Amino acid sequence: MDIFITIIAFLFVLALVIIAHELGHFGTAKAFGIKVDEFGIGFPPRLLSFKRGETLYSLNAIPLGGFTKMAGEEDPNIERSLASQKPWKRIIVLSAGSLMNFILPFVLISIALMVPHNMAYSDVLVDEIAPGSPAEMAGFQPGDMITEINGHQVKSIVDINRYIQLNLGRDITLKYLREGSEYETSLVPRWKPPEGQGAVGFLIKAENYEVVKESIPFWKAIPQGVTETFETLVLFKNSLLGLVTGAFSAGGVTGPLGIAQLTGEVARAGVSPLLEFAAFLSINLGIINLLPLPALDGGRIVFVLLEWVRRGKKISPQKEGMVHMIGFALLMLLMFVITFQDIVRIISGGSVIP
Repeated sequence: MDIFITIIAFLFVLALVIIAHELGHFGTAKAFGIKVDEFGIGFPPRLLSFKRGETLYSLNAIPLGGFTKMAGEEDPNIERSLASQKPWKRIIVLSAGSLMNFILPFVLISIALMVPHNMAYSDVLVDEIAPGSPAEMAGFQPGDMITEINGHQVKSIVDINRYIQLNLGRDITLKYLREGSEYETSLVPRWKPPEGQGAVGFLIKAENYEVVKESIPFWKAIPQGVTETFETLVLFKNSLLGLVTGAFSAGGVTGPLGIAQLTGEVARAGVSPLLEFAAFLSINLGIINLLPLPALDGGRIVFVLLEWVRRGKKISPQKEGMVHMIGFALLMLLMFVITFQDIVRIISGGSVIP
């Protein structure tokens, strides 16, 4: 039964994210008059297909992605090809998939907030403080109860972790209670704290824990969905910066099997967490696809920008196609290595969640 839930949840989440992404490419290509040869969900071999107009619509056997096959993606000599379009049109078409991946989370998170779901609330108290840390310099003492961060009410440990990670390297204001009196202080969460200390340098604990089932009305869920989507983008941006600068560890990388396993674990927590996970996955896909790597949308955009810098002089279709083919092969090799690690972890009974 658990395997069945995992498979269904994984396919549902993947379909949402992939279809949204490919519809971005498909819609903008059609709007600019570019010929779309095939709109595919999954990778071949083909299971089902039908043709409407000039486009073949297909459902394929390998459910790890999708594609919008446009005429002449590298060759401008083909009629109504992508490569024959003006640079600004090509950039819009190539980036539209990621744009849809940034829009989808707003919809999913808003729905997740409206669906009845369990929320865990508690008082959050400072338990321990690291010597010389921002928390110690800000005057915190064990037993202080944190109530607000930058004007946001703190209802759980999750709130504190989220607001701190959103503001790494920036001054934040915290309110707390000590022996019945309210105090206010400020500190700057560190990008790269000493091992075991965390960004702020205090250890926190939850007291008076309770679980409440709630459903937010749509007029509140929609603006909150926008806010949480933006915050998730910031968190992902901070994670990338942390990896690039060495502030964060690169551990925990997972592939399709790991994502499937994690999806199953989230699905068992309910519909609302599953929708929020799909939103997070969509943002991940949107950002990753914009990275300037061969075979990804970002890599293709690089070639368009090179053409613009070279004042309209194109890279030959053969060379560009070869670069993307090699890039795709390397990506598949990386996917194979990560999937092997996922298989080893699953066989050993491990979980993606630490």
